[in-house]
Amino acid sequence: MPTFDHAFDWARRHVESGALPTAVVGIATADGVVALEAFGEASVDDHYPLFSITKPIVGLAALALVEEGRLTPTTPLTAALPAFGANRDDVVQLRHLVSHTSGITEPAMDLPGLRTRLLAADRDFQAGTVSRYSTLAFEGVAALIEHASGAAWQERVTEIARRADAPGLTFDPEASRHDPVDAAEQGIDWDRMKRIGHPGAGLFARASDLLALGSALLRDDGAIVSPLTAQAMRRPLTAGLPKLDPYPAERGQDWGFTWNLRHAAPGLLASDTYGHGGWAGTEFWITPSLGRCFVLLTNRANRPGVDADELHNAVAAAR
Repeated sequence: MPTFDHAFDWARRHVESGALPTAVVGIATADGVVALEAFGEASVDDHYPLFSITKPIVGLAALALVEEGRLTPTTPLTAALPAFGANRDDVVQLRHLVSHTSGITEPAMDLPGLRTRLLAADRDFQAGTVSRYSTLAFEGVAALIEHASGAAWQERVTEIARRADAPGLTFDPEASRHDPVDAAEQGIDWDRMKRIGHPGAGLFARASDLLALGSALLRDDGAIVSPLTAQAMRRPLTAGLPKLDPYPAERGQDWGFTWNLRHAAPGLLASDTYGHGGWAGTEFWITPSLGRCFVLLTNRANRPGVDADELHNAVAAAR
């Protein structure tokens, strides 16, 4: 088994310098967790707000319904919300919502009333023609999950956590003591946002929960989704499309079914890494060719001097 000393040194260095307030780093294979360590005033059992790492977990709940024959990637959002898009002449489908190509205009992340905001949203561009990152679009994914399953979308996310043996995945804001230290400075009302339960940014988890999910996906044994579905979810949905900030083309990535596919990222040694990051610095990435996944939990959005690609490479190249 490789040693991951360089990865842990990376986290220790950034916490000791003050660049990161706290950190938990963990690495897993298909067989489970192989290394896990906390830095600063943190424990390996601590929950952290995941922010946008929520998106692929909600996406897995939607994919489970595709497997059940209750949704397809082309199911229109109007199947769940007939009033959506009254001012649009295009059709927004599930595949657009999960790949940031829906053209739904984006409000501030910390505003409540998500369903109302989704229905009132203007069009930024025609669905499927451009990629611009959208968190509100995941309220549409949640609506389709509820329409297809007849249950609250949170229940279907809980089912994904059960399949992954990740019982710490939760929408309970009281689970974490690691508030983002610079939320107000970055224009986020954290006290308000953490109570929204946002389907694009509202989950909390321990490192072990994400590593359990990553291990299950590396095993590709059908525990989460079938191998066919796992292959399909990593198929690029934005290839050849214009890509707007904050994910312009030069970042070398595409969007699959909610997953960030970093196949041409100039800072990475590996070319088959997929996963997601979160607004307050969290990272969750899987590299199938190496049989490894890693998690970084931390709680600072603005991280000058912190290049997470260094951690990616330290994990990938460990031997």
